[in-house]
Amino acid sequence: MNFTADEQIEWERWRRLKELPEIFQRLAEIEGPEFRRQELLRREYPAELVTLVMLVADLRQRAQGRFEYASRLWFDRKSLEQTTTEAIARHKARRFPVGETVVDLCSGAGGDAIALAARGPIVAVDSNPLQLVRLQWNAEVYGVDQKIEFQQGLAETIDISNKWVHIDPDRRPDLLTKGLSGRIQRIEDLAPPLEVLQNIMQQSRGGAIKLSPASNFGGKFPDAEIELISLSGECKEATVWFGELAGEAPFRATILPEGASLAGHPLSVMTRVEPPGRYIFDPDPAIVRSGLVDVMADQLDLWRLDDAEEYLTGSEPTLSPFVQTFEIEQIVSGNERELKAAIRERGYRELEIKCRHVRVDANQLRKKLPLGNGPAGVLFVARIAGKTSHVLARRLSYRSQSAVSKM
Repeated sequence: MNFTADEQIEWERWRRLKELPEIFQRLAEIEGPEFRRQELLRREYPAELVTLVMLVADLRQRAQGRFEYASRLWFDRKSLEQTTTEAIARHKARRFPVGETVVDLCSGAGGDAIALAARGPIVAVDSNPLQLVRLQWNAEVYGVDQKIEFQQGLAETIDISNKWVHIDPDRRPDLLTKGLSGRIQRIEDLAPPLEVLQNIMQQSRGGAIKLSPASNFGGKFPDAEIELISLSGECKEATVWFGELAGEAPFRATILPEGASLAGHPLSVMTRVEPPGRYIFDPDPAIVRSGLVDVMADQLDLWRLDDAEEYLTGSEPTLSPFVQTFEIEQIVSGNERELKAAIRERGYRELEIKCRHVRVDANQLRKKLPLGNGPAGVLFVARIAGKTSHVLARRLSYRSQSAVSKM
């Protein structure tokens, strides 16, 4: 690894912490507020290590539920924020050929690299030597470090000709210096830039580009398949599959941990709008973001409440990973007084409030509603035939919450 002077100092601090596992045990034994725990630890260990162990311990706690071995992994704040959750990484890794080498560009803490290494050799590339060190330590935890070649460098300088490639682009350095964080929504703000990503697509045999599901990917990756992946009901990633790994359909929605997947073209079926049936359905965010609401509705014999709404309705209680299912109990006009009367009559003890295109402050609305001691209910605020309506319903299905899958 090639370290700058500052990176060398930081590397020494991380190395010393790794060689001192008892400090984590000591931290776990101390109870009380954070400042008190730090104060007691500093009586026994150097201050710079205490600061670092507090950070790592906090990040490991935040990683619980995302990684099977979260309590043993190594992250800094940026790498935990950007690394791919284990269940998603393993899902993607299954599409790459078993036993063949994959080049993983911008590897970071190694969420994708470790999953890819479980199926065959990889070359993990990152410009930050400290990230590569932490990736190596994390790979050791999963027992795949011998399958990974660690290489320091920029994505645009790596030879990927006729190779399998996975890349997780970073934010442009100038955005980082401005203090901008969170998911990048403009592909133009990524590093490497769009033209480099497009060159990688052309030069390599095939692979995947990891993007935020909120990014403006439309029209930027011709001949590719864009897979929207949700985990436990939250759309987490847009994966651009290209080359030999791209599917025939331009869009795909995948629901994890169930593993259900739907592919198609958003314009392949006509939008169907009819009066409400007995049931109402809330499509998974991956279905919505992929534009496949009508494709799914056609397969499940459902239809929209309104052409401006993604909420669906039907006459049968369809249970599917692609939707949450609710039984309609009453439809009330958009008049708040009528809504209160209906809720008072039904005596709901609590109300889950759902809305998409009608602007509603759910917290303020909930405070106004006269709740009772009866069953739990669900309130949809949605357009029906062009008018704002309130749909009172009861939930029939729940999402799976498991984010970690065993190998």
